[in-house]
Amino acid sequence: MNRKKRAIYPGTFDPITLGHLNIIKRSSELFDELVVAIGDNPDKNPLFNVAERATMIKKATANIPNVTIVKFHSLLVELCNELNSKIIIRGIRSTADFEYESQMTYANNSLNPDLETIYLMPKLEYAYISSSTVRTILKFDGKVDHLIPSTILEDVEKKRGGKS
Repeated sequence: MNRKKRAIYPGTFDPITLGHLNIIKRSSELFDELVVAIGDNPDKNPLFNVAERATMIKKATANIPNVTIVKFHSLLVELCNELNSKIIIRGIRSTADFEYESQMTYANNSLNPDLETIYLMPKLEYAYISSSTVRTILKFDGKVDHLIPSTILEDVEKKRGGKS
C-alpha cells in the first residue's frame, strides 16, 4: 500500500513573501501534497483578511500542482489530526526563529507525540524577508516588489492604494 505523504506548512502569510514561496516550492518537491494552512489568529490584527490571504497564496502557487490551501481557526495539532498529516513544515531564518519554533514543536509534540516538524531555511537571498517587514515598508509607502511574488503585487497595491 503506497501511502501519500502530506505535509502542512502553517502560517499567517500576511502577506505571502518570496521567502514563504521559496519554502512552499521546495517543500512541494519533498512531499506528495503540501497543505498551506492559513491561521486566523484573533490576537493578531492582519493587514489582509483570511480570504484575501488565501487568494494571494492561490495566485502565488498556481503553478505548483500539489499545493492545497486551507484556513484554520484551531490548534495546529487539531488541523494535523483532521487532515491526517503528521508532518509540519516550518521556515527558519535565524537562531531567534529556531528558539521560537523549537518551543512550538515541543508544545505540539506534547499534544501529539507522533508529529514531526521539519525545518527548512530559505535560500540566502530570502533570509531577511518577513511579512512584518513587508507590512512596515508598506506602512511607510516603500517599494515591496522585490519581497513579494509578482502575482500578488496588484492585490498589495489595491490594499494600500500606493506604489509597490
